Amino acid sequence: METDADLPPPPPRPTSQFLRTPDAAIVLGLSPRTLEKHRTYGTGPTYRKLGGRVVYRLDDLRAWSDRGLRTSTTDPGQGTVYAARPLNAAERAEVVRR
Repeated sequence: METDADLPPPPPRPTSQFLRTPDAAIVLGLSPRTLEKHRTYGTGPTYRKLGGRVVYRLDDLRAWSDRGLRTSTTDPGQGTVYAARPLNAAERAEVVRR
């Protein structure tokens, strides 16, 4: 009788470089709905449409979240991560420059 110790290890699972909205939201610590709102307003991370599916690359999630990176409350940082809401004209202009 074979036991689990006698069996070969399972093959490694392929790791996808793309995450669906619920998984991307977990990575960012947001709700999936907030991530959907960011897509609607153009304030969120870069995403791709594959067929009818929205997917995010982990590198794109990190790059977007790094815009909000600060070392202190007085640090102006390199960019802004806006709330999931419509942007005013000045904010839209900043997003377009990126």
